[in-house]
Amino acid sequence: MVRRALIILSALASAGLACSIFLGGPAYPDPPVPVSTDAGTGLQSAFQDAMENAAQTGTLTVELTESELTSFLQSKLAEMIDPPITQAQVTLRDGALQVFGTVQTGIFVANVSLTAQFSVDQNGQPQINITQAEYGPFPAPSELTDALGALLRETLTGTFGPAAVGFRLENITIADGKLTLTGRIK
Repeated sequence: MVRRALIILSALASAGLACSIFLGGPAYPDPPVPVSTDAGTGLQSAFQDAMENAAQTGTLTVELTESELTSFLQSKLAEMIDPPITQAQVTLRDGALQVFGTVQTGIFVANVSLTAQFSVDQNGQPQINITQAEYGPFPAPSELTDALGALLRETLTGTFGPAAVGFRLENITIADGKLTLTGRIK
């Protein structure tokens, strides 16, 4: 009888460890941002096309969509061994870029969001100002905010890095599902 009770308790404890506890958090965008491999890989070609056009006009304009940025970010996260978030979604609305994702720490799972605004410094470099970060029902820990901020910087600068030679960024605008980068050929 005691042995049977121990087996049952052991089975219940093992089942309990296999479960996760969802902490909630910010809701994902509805409807979800569409993801495609073509959209993610198209960013480099969009910059190359814009550079070719800029050679004629002297002005470079690149427009990126929520789908392109979400697809690109998801492909970057898929390359990581231990990504800071999974199931990433990017929205571009009201002058801000917002990243949604899911984080699992031990048995705890939470939705997260990070809101950032962009500007350009006097050297033509993009600046990211994180205005809000949520982890489940709590403010996001600085480690998560730092990791997501670095990932955003890499995503933004990595997309136009090879095309940036001879280019000076002047403005970043976010509105109506689009992030627009404008600049001039040096």
